Amino acid sequence: MRNVDTQLPHDKISNQKNLTYASLFLAFSTSFSAFASGDAPLMEQGIQIGDLAPGRAIVWSRSDRPARMMVQYAFNEQFQKAKTIRGAYALEGTDFTVRQDLVGLPDGKDVFVKIWFEDLTNAHNKSMPVTGHFHTIGRQDNIRFVWGGDTAGQGWGINEGFGGMKIYETMRQVEPQFFIHSGDNVYSDGIIKETQIAENGQIWHNIVTPAVSKVSETLDEFRGRYKYNLLDENLRRFNAEVPQIWQWDDHEVVNNWSDSKDLSADTRYVVKDIPLLVSHATTAFHEYAPLRPHGAEEPDRIYRKLSYGKLLEVFVLDMRSYRGPNTSNLQSKETSETAFLGETQLSWLKNELKNSNAVWKVIAADMPIGLNIADGVDTQGKPRWEAIANGNDGPAAGRELETARLLRFIKHEHISNIVWLTADVHYAAAHYYDPSKAQSKDFSPFWEFVAGPLNAGSFGPNTTDGTFGPQVVFTKAPPTGQANLSPYAGLQFFGEINIDKYNQTLTVDLKDIDGTSVFSKTLAAEYSQE
Repeated sequence: MRNVDTQLPHDKISNQKNLTYASLFLAFSTSFSAFASGDAPLMEQGIQIGDLAPGRAIVWSRSDRPARMMVQYAFNEQFQKAKTIRGAYALEGTDFTVRQDLVGLPDGKDVFVKIWFEDLTNAHNKSMPVTGHFHTIGRQDNIRFVWGGDTAGQGWGINEGFGGMKIYETMRQVEPQFFIHSGDNVYSDGIIKETQIAENGQIWHNIVTPAVSKVSETLDEFRGRYKYNLLDENLRRFNAEVPQIWQWDDHEVVNNWSDSKDLSADTRYVVKDIPLLVSHATTAFHEYAPLRPHGAEEPDRIYRKLSYGKLLEVFVLDMRSYRGPNTSNLQSKETSETAFLGETQLSWLKNELKNSNAVWKVIAADMPIGLNIADGVDTQGKPRWEAIANGNDGPAAGRELETARLLRFIKHEHISNIVWLTADVHYAAAHYYDPSKAQSKDFSPFWEFVAGPLNAGSFGPNTTDGTFGPQVVFTKAPPTGQANLSPYAGLQFFGEINIDKYNQTLTVDLKDIDGTSVFSKTLAAEYSQE
């Protein structure tokens, strides 16, 4: 049984379709004042659980003022024999966000957490606690997790008349052990208005705040994007129960950003310097992500590995931070321009895959391999490409050279049972990469599954590039000629993975906003480990 109190004041305001920031803040204040004693801290963003790993998990929260985070956890709902941790200080420099790594957790146990803040006055005023619950993965457990990407994009924000970001509630109800957010956690480059016209003339009503009423340029505006998403009660409830693995893509900063991004003609931006926008976006992302910091040697690092016993390891990639500029992507030799993962991350991935003893190796990628994803044209009028593919259906060129090197390594090192999961393109798909139908053939066949969006516009499908022989086994996207369909259209998708501990099969389901499976595929492991 789940026991979650996520401090949800939305029940008092659920009938208001056009809720301004001021009235929303008033609703929060009214709701909390009935419980908090005196001038106590508020936990308006609830809690998040992240980077679940053997024996440990991150818990995250935010105060509204200087305070100290307090964490209590136990292995029963009654909090008998609970352990209490005095966490770090939530201070203005990190927008009052703070995280705590819970360590020494037993495998295969339900963990109940209670978090509150004590302010830094002599009165030690305490916030009302927020409770959550998650399950550590044990040797005797089957594994179930979900993934998806693209939240609150294209102007489709929190519509309470629709039920809010209700795909998060659908995902919560399948009771996954963790969730991979495949990028575009926020849309810092998109404006969310109070109303937007959807398909068939329907009107979509958004909650709005100042932070989403313009593109993000200042650090506080980037922070405001994350706070906006956390106004949704479905998301806060989900966060309190499902540990998350965050990666990022472009919209956390600005659409299709790379070293070639030019904002000089974009009148929405006063700040034209991409490195400055990246610095603000990176800071906000790391403040609000329930992510375990890597360390002082690379504090902003996002790529990492999470292990879940003999059945599964997840390799989380960063396809944004180390890439060269978006170009026509047709170079015949690898250069700094053709980097996508970058040499350091690529070497790390190859080494980790080679040394993995897990049956299944999931590569969490924020962009697909073989889909053509355009980024306008260059100064010569040539198509410019955003991802790996370059639209020419030929042997590997440009960024494909790096990918070909990785796939060749996987084959020659006899690394089996690799599955790629991604999002980005705003529709659901299953791709089988077949070397017999590829132009660059030196790799072992593999599957790539695409999910999303999670409360954003629906697009697609994209065309495929034949370099690595992707076969479109399944796709579900808007009808031809239609794009940016709202969540009203129902074309919102997440992926669910189930790994059976006995026969070690991995089953993928692509599910819609109501939890209905629109595609299913069971993969047998090429070998089993005892």
